[in-house]
Amino acid sequence: MDISHWVFVVSVLLLFLASGSFSIDNFHQPFPIVEPDPGHTKLRLSREGLEAISRINTPIAAVAVIGPYRSGKSFLLNQLLSLSCYEGFGVGHMRDTKTKGIWFWGIPLELDIDGVRTSVFYLDTEGFESVGKSNVYDDRIFALATVMSSVLIYNLPETVREADISRLSFAVELAEEFYGRVKGQDVAFEPAKLLWLIQRDFLEGKTVKEMVDEALRHVPNTGGDKNIDQVNQIRDSLAVMGDNSTAFSLPQPHLRRTKLCDLKDDDLDPMYVKKREQLKELVASIIRPKIVQGKSLNGKEFVSFLEKILEALNKGEIPSTGSLVEVFNKGIVERCLKLYNERMGKLRLPMPEQSLQDAHDRSREEAMKAFDELHFGRRHAKTSFKQLDEDIKEVNKNIIMANEYHSARLCEALYTQCEDNMDQLQVLRLPSMAKFNAGFLQCNRSFEQECIGPSKANYEQRMVKMMGKSRSLFIKEYNQRLFNWLVTFSLIMVMVGRFIIKFILIEMAAWVLFIFLETYTRMFWSSESLYYNPVWHFIVSTWETIVYNPILDLDRWAIPIGCTVALWMLYWRCYGRRKHKSRWLLPMYNSHKSGSNRPRSD
Repeated sequence: MDISHWVFVVSVLLLFLASGSFSIDNFHQPFPIVEPDPGHTKLRLSREGLEAISRINTPIAAVAVIGPYRSGKSFLLNQLLSLSCYEGFGVGHMRDTKTKGIWFWGIPLELDIDGVRTSVFYLDTEGFESVGKSNVYDDRIFALATVMSSVLIYNLPETVREADISRLSFAVELAEEFYGRVKGQDVAFEPAKLLWLIQRDFLEGKTVKEMVDEALRHVPNTGGDKNIDQVNQIRDSLAVMGDNSTAFSLPQPHLRRTKLCDLKDDDLDPMYVKKREQLKELVASIIRPKIVQGKSLNGKEFVSFLEKILEALNKGEIPSTGSLVEVFNKGIVERCLKLYNERMGKLRLPMPEQSLQDAHDRSREEAMKAFDELHFGRRHAKTSFKQLDEDIKEVNKNIIMANEYHSARLCEALYTQCEDNMDQLQVLRLPSMAKFNAGFLQCNRSFEQECIGPSKANYEQRMVKMMGKSRSLFIKEYNQRLFNWLVTFSLIMVMVGRFIIKFILIEMAAWVLFIFLETYTRMFWSSESLYYNPVWHFIVSTWETIVYNPILDLDRWAIPIGCTVALWMLYWRCYGRRKHKSRWLLPMYNSHKSGSNRPRSD
C-alpha cells in the first residue's frame, strides 16, 4: 500500500515538472497570441503564441483578416493558406464566434520580398458585433490588427455599410499620424495596406471599386447633423491613405455554405477558385515586412512591439491614436532629454546667469530639433512635445540650483580669502598705505574676475561693505602707527649712531627727529593738523617710498635685512676697522683712553 502511494506521488511530480518545462513541438497548428480577459473588455497576451513567434529570426510580415462575426474570415484564411478546415483555423457553423482574440498559423509562409526572405504570418481575428462584448473590445481588436499587420483584409459580406466606414476612423487617424513620416534614420511604421474584400453572390452590376467609391462619397447633411459631419470627415480623411487601399471582390465559393469544409476545389465554383488565386497573388504583391523605427522586425522584436502596443491600447478606456503616439515617442523623448543633459553636462559651473540661459536655449533648441526630426505622429505628438519641454524645464531647474550652489561656494571662498587678506594688511609690521592699496586692488580684481554666477551680486555688496570698513579702519590707525614707528625708529637710530656705528651725525639726526616728533609737533601742531601738514606729507611719502616699492617690500624683508645689517656692523665693529684701517668721511667718536700711545703705569 505504501509503495503504490509513493509511486502515485512520484508520477504526479513528474507530470508537474513536465508541464513546467512545456515547449512547443508541433507548429503546424493555430496559436492564440492575444486573448480577451474574462470581462471581454481588454486584451492580454498569450505566452504560447508569443513563444512560437519568438523563434523566427527573419523579418516578419503579417496579414490580418477582420470583419463582422460569421462573415467567413477563418474559412478565407484557410483558403489563402491552402489548408482544410480540419487542419487550419477552426470554422464555426453556429451563431457564436469560434475565434476569441487574435490567432495566427504557426508555420509562416516564406516569401522573397525585394530580395529579403520574409516570414509571412496570417492572423485570424475575433469578429465584430457578436453577442456579449463591448464596443470597446471590438475597437481594441481592430486597432491591434491595424497596427500589427502589413496587409489588413477588411472582409465584408455583400456590401459596405456605414458602420464599416465609421470603424475605419482609427485606421484613418493612424494614417494621418504615421503614414509616410520619414525623418533622419527613423521611419515610423506604416499602417497596414487596406484591402476591401467584398464577398457576394453575384458579380453583375457595379464593380467593387465603384461600390467602395460610392460608399465613401459625402453624405448629404442639410440639417447640420454633427454625427453626419463626423462620418464625412472620416471619408475625407480616407484620402490620406491614397494608394494604401485597394478593393477586391470574391464570389461565394458554393451555395451550401455549411458544407464548405467538406468540399474540394473541384466542387467549388470555378470563378471563386480563380478569384481566390488572384487574391493570393494580390496579397503577395502588396505585402511588405513590418518596419518600425527604420528596422524590420524579427520574431523577438515583433513580440516586444506587440507588448508595447497592447499596453498602450489597454491604458485608456478606449483605444486612441494618441496613446500609441505616446508609446512610440516615449523612447524619443528620453533620447532627446539625454541629448539635452549631455550638452548641459559639458558646462563648467558656476557660470553667469545669462551664459547659462544661452546654453539652455541652445541645448533645448537642439533637443527640440531632434524631436521634430524623429518623433512619431503629427497632431497627437504635441503631448510628447509638451512632456519633453516639461522634462527639460525640470532638468534646467536642477542645473540652475547647482549653478547657484557652486557660485555661492566660489564667491564665499573668494570673500573669505579677501577678508583674511584685509585682516593681514591691518597688522603689517611696517604700516604702508601703498601696500594696503595694492592688496586692496588685487583683492578687488581677483574677486571681480573669479566670482561668477548668480551669487556674485550678493557677495559684491558684502565685499563693498567689508572692504570699505577695512580701508576706514586702516586709514584711522595708519597715521598713529606711523607716528609711533617713527618715534621708535628715531630712538633706535640714536642707539645705533651712539654705540654701534658711532656716527655723530646719525645720532644727531635721530635726536632731531625724535625731538621734532615728541616735542615740536605736540607743542605747535594738534593731532588733527599734523596729518595735514606738508612736512608730515613729506615724511609719509619718504616712508612709503622706503617701505614699499616695486623693487622692495620692506615689511617682508625688514627682519632679514635688519639681521644682515646688524651682523655686518658687528663684524665691522670688531674686525673690519682693525683689518682694513679704513677711514670714514664723516666724523666719528674718538677714545683717548685707548690706543698704543697710552702711558704704561708702574
